[in-house]
Amino acid sequence: MRHWAVLIPAERYAQERLVASDALPVDALPAPDVPPGAQVVLIADTVPPVVFGFGEALRDGRMRYTRRLFDAPLPVDGLALPADGLAAGPMPADVFAALAARAGPAEAVRTWLVGVDLPIEADTPAEAVRRYWAYVRDLGPRELPAYVAPIGDELAIQAYVLGEEAALDPEED
Repeated sequence: MRHWAVLIPAERYAQERLVASDALPVDALPAPDVPPGAQVVLIADTVPPVVFGFGEALRDGRMRYTRRLFDAPLPVDGLALPADGLAAGPMPADVFAALAARAGPAEAVRTWLVGVDLPIEADTPAEAVRRYWAYVRDLGPRELPAYVAPIGDELAIQAYVLGEEAALDPEED
């Protein structure tokens, strides 16, 4: 089995952290030379660089996620990045296995309540819905808080903006 390290631009990494996708789109990847079927370590080209996922190279050039580490990315810690000027390079199987072991097992999937509540002024319910979706589109994850709580513990609700916990209580400022 072939293993590769793929360096993803910081801007694309930021987008990936905000919206879940099954695979990185081809236009986001500077590494079309990764052979289909190769196992990949996805590294954000940030300062410092971090490992944010594992995946598999698809025939169309996309990388399909097999594990995401957005909430707990791994420090690169001496990992040899692709050679200067390259966005992808082969990786020894033992280095790949060591990184996967450091990532540990995936957490169990849980069910969450996620909501975005906005007071909308409108003439009709249908118009309110249209304005709601306009706000969601225009404000997006950079400005619009989403509220998250695990099922069964709704009092543990927490606001998130840009994929990070956000304190929205004015008394906490």
